Amino acid sequence: MAESPRGRLDGVRLAVGTLTTLRVPPPSVVDRRTARTAMLLAPAAGLVPAGGAALVVWACGRAGLAPLLSALLGLGAAALLTRGLHLDGLADTADGLAAGYDRERALAVMRRGDLGPAGAATLVLVLGVQAASLAQVPPAVGPAAAFVGLTAGRLAVTLGCVRGLPAARPDGLGAAVAGSVPVALLAVAAVVVAALSGGATALAGAGALPGVLAVIGGLAAAGVLLARCVRRLGGVSGDVLGACVEVATAAALVSVAATL
Repeated sequence: MAESPRGRLDGVRLAVGTLTTLRVPPPSVVDRRTARTAMLLAPAAGLVPAGGAALVVWACGRAGLAPLLSALLGLGAAALLTRGLHLDGLADTADGLAAGYDRERALAVMRRGDLGPAGAATLVLVLGVQAASLAQVPPAVGPAAAFVGLTAGRLAVTLGCVRGLPAARPDGLGAAVAGSVPVALLAVAAVVVAALSGGATALAGAGALPGVLAVIGGLAAAGVLLARCVRRLGGVSGDVLGACVEVATAAALVSVAATL
């Protein structure tokens, strides 16, 4: 059965309202079709923080600020535009994975949400890799690299909701969206994001290859983390999806920096 226009609109509202700070009306219903639409649109919702970061990096470059400072301010803008949602998930996932080999204990640590040493160290490391990679690209390509890295990173949400991946617990965001995205639609989303990313770096004068490799690198890193979380936690959760976004963003930015 084809999805109704109301169902598609609910998916848009769920994606934008969950993944950005933009104020939108809540979805009238959240079912599997709504979840599928929302998770497919995660990279599109990521255009908000990606565009904000690119704008800040561009403005900082025009003001003559150092590349590392520009990168940090750009990443800070992206965090503001997502309420730090994915960073919170990264920290909680790191603390859960470091809590020992008992699945229930790990999930309990993640649910508490207080920051432990593993979460703090992981935040510093991943943000440091993101900032250092973004600072390494030529200044003329900096805004495009920020845009590509943050957009490609959001594709990890779609990957984490692909058919066959179970939810780690029976409640929460993970239970609502786990397994909602068919593999074929994930492939379509990946091609669209790769084309957009390649176009962005090409317009910046760096060719399409860095943008395409950023998407491949981000998906690969997210896939490794997802495999670890499924083995260790039994499936995906909202925190795991957030962690995958940040790790994929770091890998995408490393890919751009390495290519250039």
